Amino acid sequence: MSFEYNKVLVIGATSGIGYASAERLVQEGKKVIVVGRRKENLDAFVDKHGKDKVEARVFDINHLDQIPKFAQDITSQHPDLDSVILNSGIQRGFDFANPESVDLSTLELEFTTNYLSYVHLTKAFLPHLQSQSNATSLIYMSSGLAFVPLVKRLNYCASKAALHHFLLCLREQMKEAPGNVKIIEIFPPAVQTELHDEKHQPDIKNGRQMGMPLNEFIDSTWSKLVKGDEQIAVGMAENLFNGFEKDRQAAFHKMVEMVKQRDG
Repeated sequence: MSFEYNKVLVIGATSGIGYASAERLVQEGKKVIVVGRRKENLDAFVDKHGKDKVEARVFDINHLDQIPKFAQDITSQHPDLDSVILNSGIQRGFDFANPESVDLSTLELEFTTNYLSYVHLTKAFLPHLQSQSNATSLIYMSSGLAFVPLVKRLNYCASKAALHHFLLCLREQMKEAPGNVKIIEIFPPAVQTELHDEKHQPDIKNGRQMGMPLNEFIDSTWSKLVKGDEQIAVGMAENLFNGFEKDRQAAFHKMVEMVKQRDG
């Protein structure tokens, strides 16, 4: 089995999971457009893999008002784009027991990066993906913390929980919508990336060593992507998904059917 999409936009590809995902796609013979804020990282990626396989775009998804034009530019120059991976994310700690320590501008940036930008990007890319005659996909990097939160990462967890609920409903809406757009959500556990670096989260020491090795996570995720899974939980997140999230989603689907019967 192989990944069924052929040209993939990877947003948040300058490091960590996004960078490794883009590399796996290139290795599998897919055309890739890597996107991020750090031009030097994107240029290094293109130099490593070749301009015949990779194109780079510098873009900051927190500029929400610029997202429609960004999507229009990408899709007009790449009309065969059939998959978008939304991977950008930041994690910060907040202690509301000490409210004067809470920087609300940082909190808002985290929520915009992890949730609001994803909603804006979804709206911007859906018309193109829906217009394709072939199967297309939107792939979202969520988190096992969407299921069970960490106390000091309360805003990060809230952003991922918001994204998860949004995607559950979006997937149902796409069943009745034009086109053939698959909504895929990936739930990583803690993974060894710069997300946990001390410069971002001073209370975490040696954060880059915390969690599952990045290559192990990519291997596990890729095996489920090529199988066609719509919800991909890995490591500890898989334990949580199988432990109670499946039952919770069963209740969600009962609610969906109840509303359909009422409105039908």
